[in-house]
Amino acid sequence: MTYDLFIGDRLFSSWSMRGWLMLEKSGLPHTTHMIGLYSGTMARDMQPLAPARLVPALRLPDGTVVGESLAMAETLAERHPDAGLWPQDAAARATARWLCAEMVAGFQALRSACPMQLKHRWKGFEPTNETRADLTRIETLWAHARKISGTETGPLFGSYSLADVFYTPVAARIIGYGLPVSVQNHDYCMELLSDPAVRQWRAMGLTVDYDPFPYDQPLDAEPWPIGGASTARVVEAGPSVNDLCPYSGKPVTAFLELDGVRWGFCNTFCRDKTVADPGAWPKFTQMIRQAV
Repeated sequence: MTYDLFIGDRLFSSWSMRGWLMLEKSGLPHTTHMIGLYSGTMARDMQPLAPARLVPALRLPDGTVVGESLAMAETLAERHPDAGLWPQDAAARATARWLCAEMVAGFQALRSACPMQLKHRWKGFEPTNETRADLTRIETLWAHARKISGTETGPLFGSYSLADVFYTPVAARIIGYGLPVSVQNHDYCMELLSDPAVRQWRAMGLTVDYDPFPYDQPLDAEPWPIGGASTARVVEAGPSVNDLCPYSGKPVTAFLELDGVRWGFCNTFCRDKTVADPGAWPKFTQMIRQAV
């Protein structure tokens, strides 16, 4: 039983990130399909999913198409009650639903002024009063969630849930634009973005080059603060230490070099996502450890 998830460009599509995280973090099997947000093919790509017209969209194993992230979340929670998508406690569950619904409907100033981008962190960004008001509201909701759950750090309701999924792109905006929040909430944002699944999402997004870069700002940029600068680089040929790709198990055809050692992958996508953030991929790091 595999779900088909249709997404847009990973570096910029905040709603696609939510759709992917709700499947990835709950361990539900899925196949990802790209929709051309920036290539001009979106309308054509979405035709088989009509009347869905936006990403993400989810196709269930029986062929049913579900649009809108909150509908996807509720559908998956209903189909997989043991996956822990919503908190178990009734009060926490109701509050988590509230937070997700307000995320879907609100924070227009933040979304407009700070489009999600995962490539770097802007320096010197000055939020408007309306954006600051959205941030204040978000911090109020997070404080209320922690009051309900009794947790001071980590996921909002103690265990990772859809509430954390829905606010991960908010965390990307806060960190990516250097927006003012409390130390506690800054740490929460960094924790969300440091999750291996989020690092992998970003690394896959970095395999695509954009010219011009969407949502550019007339500001200086500094490196993304999670994962560090990659020291891996693409090389044209082997030989590599490994004969089989750590992800697919297929013979290697594309190569990178890390710390003077060459490693092989079954295709350029597997190689390039690893070049972007080698530490994000447990199968790659495990292969390195076993080879030492």
